[in-house]
Amino acid sequence: MKNSLTKKEKNFCRFYVTLQNSREAASNAGYGMLSRLAGEKLLMKKEVKDEIARLNKLNEDLSCAKQGFRRLAFGSVADAIRLIDGERDNLDSMDLFMVSDIKLVKGGGMEVKFYDRQKALESLASLEQMTSADGSLPIYRALENSARAIALESEAYQNEG
Repeated sequence: MKNSLTKKEKNFCRFYVTLQNSREAASNAGYGMLSRLAGEKLLMKKEVKDEIARLNKLNEDLSCAKQGFRRLAFGSVADAIRLIDGERDNLDSMDLFMVSDIKLVKGGGMEVKFYDRQKALESLASLEQMTSADGSLPIYRALENSARAIALESEAYQNEG
């Protein structure tokens, strides 16, 4: 199914997901003086609702992934160390999220492998870049882009006259 949204409508959806305000989203997307009315009308369109739902789901999924990579990159290995030291009384309550593999070795020892913190940081950075590239921008970038667009329009208008 082809997406039938215009570029302006897609921008509205992106701003709406960030701002959660139809008037502001419409204004930032370039709907001008009638932004309140335009925002309300846009929110009634099925295609717009679907795009907003898709962007919300994407943000939710990315947020979950980012949280996991943050735990891998910055989390504590204390519970894994206690496990290696032989403490198994509270195994169910131990946080072993950072552990990728556990092997019992001959002689009664244990081999514990951890996820690579550096790779987790790289993946986290990659997700942050992807978020920006997809249009789920932080508010300051959205405002910066809007200001840039207004400046370009103003410059073009002055050059005409």
